[in-house]
Amino acid sequence: MWIEEIRKRASGKRRTIILPEGYDPRVRAAAGIIEKKKIAGPVLLNEDYRGNDVKEKREHLRQAAVLLSEDKYDGMVAGAANTTSDVLRAAIKNTGLKEGTSVVSSFFLMEKEGLDAGERGGLLFADCAVVPAPDARKLADIAHTTAISARKILGWEPRVAFLSFSTKGSSDSDSVLKVRDAVAELKKRGCDFIFDGELQLDAAVVPEIASGKDPSGNLKGRANVLIFPDLNSGNIGYKIAQRLGNMRAIGPIMQGFRKPVNDLSRGCSAEDIADVAAFTVLQSDD
Repeated sequence: MWIEEIRKRASGKRRTIILPEGYDPRVRAAAGIIEKKKIAGPVLLNEDYRGNDVKEKREHLRQAAVLLSEDKYDGMVAGAANTTSDVLRAAIKNTGLKEGTSVVSSFFLMEKEGLDAGERGGLLFADCAVVPAPDARKLADIAHTTAISARKILGWEPRVAFLSFSTKGSSDSDSVLKVRDAVAELKKRGCDFIFDGELQLDAAVVPEIASGKDPSGNLKGRANVLIFPDLNSGNIGYKIAQRLGNMRAIGPIMQGFRKPVNDLSRGCSAEDIADVAAFTVLQSDD
């Protein structure tokens, strides 16, 4: 499984990851896993805090993000006890965005052993957690950034599909035109990876369907990065794959920050936190 490979690759990096929610027992347990598996050097903060004040928790996040911005540590993982908006706000204000990046976005690694799709059963879904209604330029940015993440973190050669309810002109609704404009925008950038759109999901990941619906396309039903047109479709899509398709969902993994910061679901387990820490380590290679 891909997550095992990610943990293994992270273990050789000798990075330090800040965990500002040391008052949460799951975070403390995750620190033990991270240390035991040699994923990173975990730095627990605020272990003695026993309150539940939102403003104080936000201040903990801010302080951790400041330490990260000063290059004292390599990455930060938070969100077990804070909202996504608070985690992202602390990161944006104190670490800033990576040069050339216009939007913070996210992806999920979706994987299922034995699945004949994507990259040996693995796919990246984006954006499923951050940007509610990206315009064409932001959609192109999300695709570009996720392709870079696929190559850098997982070692994949990206094959990116812009998803829609339409395949190559079967509809001309506004939502479809936005996807086409995003594809056109990415073409202007001269990217060194394969991408195509607009494509229905089956035409993106099933070669037999692609040969009928999109015979001249360059993905041939072998996409490994799926770009959803908006947050509604992305969030619904990954949850359907997870809950009904029995795929494992790892993430969301944030992208676009100057220094790697990752958010957690507040329902996360200690193992989930350790897995996200492994991704954070591999994002710190810039």
